[in-house]
Amino acid sequence: MTKVKLAGEKATLLPTLYGRALDSQSPDSILHDTMAYDAVQQIEVDFSTVGLRRGDDTAIALRARCLDDWAREFLAAHPECVVLHLGCGLDTRVYRIDPGPGVRWFDVDYPEVIELRGQLFPDRDGCTAIGASVTDPMWLAEIKGDLPVLVVAEGLFMYLREDEGKDLVRRVLDHFPSGQFVFDGLSRRGTKLQKLNKAVQAAKATVHWGFDSCEELEAIDSRLRCVSSMSAFDLDNDRLPTGFRMTAKVSKVFTGMRNLAVFYRMDFQPSASG
Repeated sequence: MTKVKLAGEKATLLPTLYGRALDSQSPDSILHDTMAYDAVQQIEVDFSTVGLRRGDDTAIALRARCLDDWAREFLAAHPECVVLHLGCGLDTRVYRIDPGPGVRWFDVDYPEVIELRGQLFPDRDGCTAIGASVTDPMWLAEIKGDLPVLVVAEGLFMYLREDEGKDLVRRVLDHFPSGQFVFDGLSRRGTKLQKLNKAVQAAKATVHWGFDSCEELEAIDSRLRCVSSMSAFDLDNDRLPTGFRMTAKVSKVFTGMRNLAVFYRMDFQPSASG
């Protein structure tokens, strides 16, 4: 057994890992992420303390599937590209998606998280692990920027400060010729309500950055264009417990509630002047 001592935003990888593991054991599994289940068996953690509520495992799997599907669409259109999986945690996305030989995939997270990944998951051709804070500009300089890029950031941006997040996005825009970001985000109201989230409380994490619209994200840089956005309440809610489904129905009446958590897909191309 591997002992795990993580705190703050790093510890939020534990409930998401556990949620995917629980989903994998369901007869109606969404992700079939048996690698997550195997990882849970190998680490010494009391998962009853990570703040997972009934139904959260399904919500976690649905969230991951949404971004997996968007990533697969991009890779189908760009068989030769770079993938930056930012704040990868213990997510097995590269194994679930199984990209082709033309894809250079990079899993990026804090050094101690990357070290833990190395103990739990096998090496994979075409996938490189980078142990660094995503806000450190140095790691990106080591990656060739000659191909389109897909940036996947699940459960990341809300833990960055606004200036850190915007600087990270602009560095990617300046480094690659074109590409797409797929990620989830919280509204400003959503960041305040996250203080009541049991998983966030259990990790003693702090959320910072919230945004309320595609237009606000497009304002970060003129090269960004919002392709699509989807409320978390528009996921396959028939799979969720009654309480979740009732909340989803209420959210369709109240816009502020509907936009508490949103999935975004944003393209970027060279600027007209560039």
